[in-house]
Amino acid sequence: MNFAIVGCGHIAKKHAEAIMHAEGASLFAVCDTVTEKMEPFIKEYNIEGYHHFEELIANDSVDVINICTPSGFHADLAVKAANAGKHLVVEKPIALTLEDSQKIIDVCKENNVKLSVVHPNRFRPVMIEIKELMNQGKLGKLSHANATVRWNRNQEYYNQAPWRGTKSLDGGVLMNQAIHNLDLILWLMGDVDEVYSMSATRLRDIEAEDVSTGVVRFKNGSLGVIEAATTIYPQNLEETISLFGETGTVKIGGRNATFIEHINIEDLDDQESNTLIEKIKADPFGKPGHQWIIEDMVKAIVEDRSPVVTGEDGKKALSLVLALYESSDQNTPIKVQD
Repeated sequence: MNFAIVGCGHIAKKHAEAIMHAEGASLFAVCDTVTEKMEPFIKEYNIEGYHHFEELIANDSVDVINICTPSGFHADLAVKAANAGKHLVVEKPIALTLEDSQKIIDVCKENNVKLSVVHPNRFRPVMIEIKELMNQGKLGKLSHANATVRWNRNQEYYNQAPWRGTKSLDGGVLMNQAIHNLDLILWLMGDVDEVYSMSATRLRDIEAEDVSTGVVRFKNGSLGVIEAATTIYPQNLEETISLFGETGTVKIGGRNATFIEHINIEDLDDQESNTLIEKIKADPFGKPGHQWIIEDMVKAIVEDRSPVVTGEDGKKALSLVLALYESSDQNTPIKVQD
């Protein structure tokens, strides 16, 4: 399958490397309005460069478009690509509004093209193992969960591009950084019914929030606590997910939620738990998540099935972020929209 990347910013490099290493995928072209951003990709991968998106999607050799632009541009580009018959891999978040996310989902269905949203952390070895334990019911009835992102993004980070930290094109810590963590908590715990949140812009000179705290009630009755910040001094401290059930407790931690920091499950003895901990330590990242996404897209097209991470999954994570925003703005509990 021939893939083309639109938007040659920081994340595009991960997409290019993932495509180059993915079985059944080939990097065909890149597209950006700024020539200087495309040149390194054109030279390194010996591919074509397009200034105009319409010319790129008119090329019949292109099978899949990877959208890596600022988030506020996702919907317009996705609609045009789907209408041109191109399958889509869209960077997180799928869009910045529920209306735009649904528009993307609908146009892909109308044109019978596949849509995947980049939430690659599901494919980390620790997440795969813990998800399987939860699927087996090893934690029993769930009590509550905590999702924490304590990272640093200094002012220089936001100053790199004028769209960073803006509400119209980017969003704050929830929309940009913690949305991966939110996707994971939804994947592990199930859909959220209601949220109550507070957020603030404390240390960074940006429009959106740099710190947010909130509580959630999942549809299964369990509760959750969400904390996210880019204000941590002087560098990333941790990303953790803690899960508490009737017959099991698990804490996934490290700077990027890659290790088992604690596990105590009724049906696992000490040897089994330690073996699992050491297995994860030996290969904490496994196959890169972006490569998983690309290879899954190829298989989804060949097998004519939905990708593992769907447009609906992307919309759920976005819906949770927007509910947290609305709750903070109105200082009241908010129901999460389906």
